[in-house]
Formats: sequence, structure tokens, C-alpha cells
Amino acid sequence: MSSHMLRRPTMLIPAAPAPTGARLSVKSARAQSQLQLLRTRLLPGLLLLAFTAGCALTEPIARPDLDLPAQWAEAGGASAATAPVHDTWWQDFGSAPLDALVAEALATAPDLRIQAERVVQAELALRQAGASLLPGLDLSAGSGARNVDSNETNSTSLSLGASYELDLWGRIAAGVDASRASLAATRFDHDAARLSMSASVASTWFQALALQERLDIARQNLAIAERVLRVVQARYDNGAASALELSQQRATVLNQRKAIEPLEVQLRQTRSALAILLGRNPQADFPTDERLAALQVPVVDAGLPSELLLRRPDLAASEARLAAAAANIAAARAALLPGISLSAGAGVGSAALLSLADTTRTLSISASVLQKIFDGGRLRADVDIQRSRQRELLETHRRAILVALKEVEDALANATRDANQETAQREILTEAQRSLRLAELRYREGADSLLTVLDAQRTLFSAQDQLAQLRLARLSDAVNLYRALGGGWSRQEPI
Repeated sequence: MSSHMLRRPTMLIPAAPAPTGARLSVKSARAQSQLQLLRTRLLPGLLLLAFTAGCALTEPIARPDLDLPAQWAEAGGASAATAPVHDTWWQDFGSAPLDALVAEALATAPDLRIQAERVVQAELALRQAGASLLPGLDLSAGSGARNVDSNETNSTSLSLGASYELDLWGRIAAGVDASRASLAATRFDHDAARLSMSASVASTWFQALALQERLDIARQNLAIAERVLRVVQARYDNGAASALELSQQRATVLNQRKAIEPLEVQLRQTRSALAILLGRNPQADFPTDERLAALQVPVVDAGLPSELLLRRPDLAASEARLAAAAANIAAARAALLPGISLSAGAGVGSAALLSLADTTRTLSISASVLQKIFDGGRLRADVDIQRSRQRELLETHRRAILVALKEVEDALANATRDANQETAQREILTEAQRSLRLAELRYREGADSLLTVLDAQRTLFSAQDQLAQLRLARLSDAVNLYRALGGGWSRQEPI
């Protein structure tokens, strides 16, 4: 056997594998070399991108140009008889049941709970928008086996990836600003809803008291009409009164009875409406021993018209939406510019199934630039849409300010008018009561006809009912003025 043939088998024997530690060190060194190369090439570009990151686009907040009056037409400034508006204004009426009802409404009213959930949603939306400013991390793992033409291959991998979009033009930050302004608007809406709820409870409660008082007046007037009917009946039996007089007084009694039922229906409906505001069953009971005359009608300091913009939560919400609109415009403008993203990844792989022994390591860093070349004008149209939305909100805000000024002026005018009307009506009521007493006395003595008594009854009934309605109007005027002035709410910081 030749020596050549003896050496051939040794050529088929593979070389002994290097130790695992040595193999890993080679791979690690190679990865570090690649990483150093990537750093050398990418670092200057990253520094440039970081420098240009301060070039974010901004959009000023649009505000209406209005010439506010220096004073209110009906009342300008505070006086010794007025009191400032505070956030528990309903206590100024001196009604313990009203205080309890408002406290219950603010705590349990379904409308306020709905508005509170909208605030929660806005807070979560802000958190969601802010997450876009942070890098994203992905972790993936996999293992599998593959058989192709009786050749089986196994693999196991584990990788970690990171991605980050450089907000060079402030698109993402503008989106966060828009979400923050929307959150502020939602919170202001919640404050406005609380004010509206307390005012609605107070107004509805006063309406219920007024209807109860008008119902009591109608029943008292029915008793008076029945008393006069007994007098007429006695005179008719004695031949001192005619059948016509008896019929006329009977008609008065029937009309008075007919006036009671509509008031009873209105009272039930008003109490049901109050129960719904509080989240109660429509058949819920309420205290009925309070009277309108026992309530105080507060005299409110309206302040200055220029202060109204800082005292009404609905105007603050409208202004916050203008801030959100400006941020949306900035985001839409930034979307027209190139976007730059960074990504990095690291992973290990193995040719074994469900095992990371004898792994191969990978490391990558990359940067990408994306510029929309053609989109059919979609991005540009989005900018125009946002600007149109801003103009719409600006006019809405302008109208809201004008309406708020009108509400205060109307509330002040109504308060002055109804106060004068109530004073005059009390004098009318005093004279009507006196006229009825004299008419009854003269009729008993035969000195006057029944027509005089009937006229005196109608005058008294009307005077009593009108006084109750005017008292309700004065209380409602005070509630409307509190509502128009913001109910003691104030904005502490600019939007």
C-alpha cells in the first residue's frame, strides 16, 4: 500500500472545532466592529438632525377682535347692596332644601357623570398622543423546524428592536398640544355642566315652589268663592237675591275648581323633571313646606364686562378649542415636510430547536427619510381643512362672547323690571283684598250688587296669582344672572 493511499483518509477528517468561547469572542468582535462603523457614519447625521429639531412649525392662536363695553347698561360696578358671586351661590337664597338638592345633583346627576367620563377619555387621549414622543420597543422570539427534500433544518431566534421618529418639524408635539387643549376644553365643559346643573336644579325647585303656592292660592280662592256662594244662596232663599246672581256665583265656583287641576298636573311634571335631574325615580317625593315668601332674592354684583371672559367656563372651553385648532394646523403643515426615523435592533440566533446554544449575534442601526412626492393633494387639503375649522371656531367663539354679554344684560334688566313689578303688585294685592272685604260687606247689607263682588273676587284671584309668578320671576332672574356671570368660576391660568 502506497504512502499516497495512506494519507487520503487523513484529508477527509474535519478540523477540530474551536472552543465555544473563542467562537463567541470572534463574533462579538465582529459585531463591535460593525457597530463602530455605523456610529462613525451615522453620528454626524444624527447631530445634524438634533440641531434641526428646533425648527418646529408653530401656529398662533386666533382670538376675536371685540370692543367690549366699559359698563353694563343696567348696573355698573359694585355697590354696598350687592354681593360678589361665589361658587356656592345657591346658598344666598337661604333655602336648606335647595342646598341639599344641589349637593345631591353635583354628586349623582347622570349628566355630570357623562361629562366626567368625557374628561377621562380626553385624559387618555392626551396620554396616547404623548406616547408618540417616546421610542418604540419590540421583542420577538421564535423557534421552528423545516424539512426540505429530507433535509431538516432547525432555528431559534430572539431579537429586540427599537424605533424612533424624529419630530423635526413639531408634528407629533403639535398633536400633543392639540390633545392637551382638547383636554382643557373638556374640563371647562365639565365645569360649565356643573354650573348649568346647579342652575337648572335651582330654577326647577323654584318653579315647583311657585306652582305649589299658586295651587294653594287657587284652593283658597275656591274656598272664598264657596263662602260667597253660601251668602248668595241664603239671600236667594230669602228672596233678596235673584236667580241670575246665584247662577253667576255658581259659575265662579266652577271656574275656580277648573283652575286647580292644570296646576296640579304642572306641579307633578315639574317635580318629575327635578327628579330626573337628580337621577331619581320620576315619582320621587320632595319637601313641600317651603314658601316663596321665605326665600331671599340676592342682589348680585355683576362686575365689569371685560371680566366676563375669565368668569365663564363655556367661553374658556371655546378658547381652548381655538388653541387645539392652531395646534392641528401646525401638525398638518409639518406633515408636508420630510419625516426621519431611526431604528436599531439586536438579536441572537441558533441552529438548534428551542435552544440558544451556539448562538449567532446580530446588531443593526439605521436611519430613514420619507418624503411624500404625490398624494393627490391630500396633505395640502388637510391644512386647508384645519384652517377652515379654525375660522369656524373663531366665529363660534365670537358669537359665544356676544351671547354671554347679552345674557348678562338681559338678566340685569329683567331683575330690575321684575323687582319693580313685584313692589307694585304687592300694593295691588293689598287693595284687592280690601276691595273684596268691602264688596262682601256691602253685598250682605244690600248696598251693592253681586257684580261688584264678582269683580272684586276676580281682581283678588288675579293679583295673588300674579304676585306668585312675579316672585318666581325674581328668583329665576337671580339664578339666570348667577349663571350668566359664571357662578363664581374663574380661570386661573391662560390657555
